[in-house]
Amino acid sequence: MNMTDEWLSLSDAAKLLGVHPSTVRLWSDKGAIPVHKTQGGHRRYKRSEILLWAETNSKSQTEALAPEGMMNEVVKNVRMQISEGRLQAESWYQKLDEDARAQYRMSARSLFQGMMTYVATNGEEAATEAYAIGYEYASRARRYQLSYVDAARAFLFFRDTLVESVVKVYSEANVPPKRATEMYTKIHTFTDDILISLLETYRKLEHANH
Repeated sequence: MNMTDEWLSLSDAAKLLGVHPSTVRLWSDKGAIPVHKTQGGHRRYKRSEILLWAETNSKSQTEALAPEGMMNEVVKNVRMQISEGRLQAESWYQKLDEDARAQYRMSARSLFQGMMTYVATNGEEAATEAYAIGYEYASRARRYQLSYVDAARAFLFFRDTLVESVVKVYSEANVPPKRATEMYTKIHTFTDDILISLLETYRKLEHANH
């Protein structure tokens, strides 16, 4: 058999393209890459078709379809929502001076960057990242004299904005429901760990000052 007509598994196709298997799975589900199904429902790829596809698709196109690329679109959408004045309506935000408000807007970046890292690394070292972000939110709330409840509200505002943006971007990209559900689950798992870290850290800092 000619080498270029060799059949590849999903993981083999991912290695050939230099991307994570989950990225190839997403491309396959979107119909963006040539894929064949066995009678047992397994994905198979022809080496020749994959090589041709790689040659005719630019790096920017493939990155846009990857989970990491889609998260970049999500972050852009989040920034747009925040800039539209939604923060001004939040009760906890109204209690802050301008310097504190700027710090909170900047703190949103750590959440979004952490989420992007979580997706790109398939969740590796997620617990450490979640703890660090939770600690950051808790210490900032204490520094600006926000209550325990307001600290949680501040984090949940950014978390909910992130989730809304993921729903919007994934819906517009026609991502299959199964893949979208997997992403929503990842977001909630990661951000739940952050919230737990935030609450635990806030109480520890509060007790340390008494």
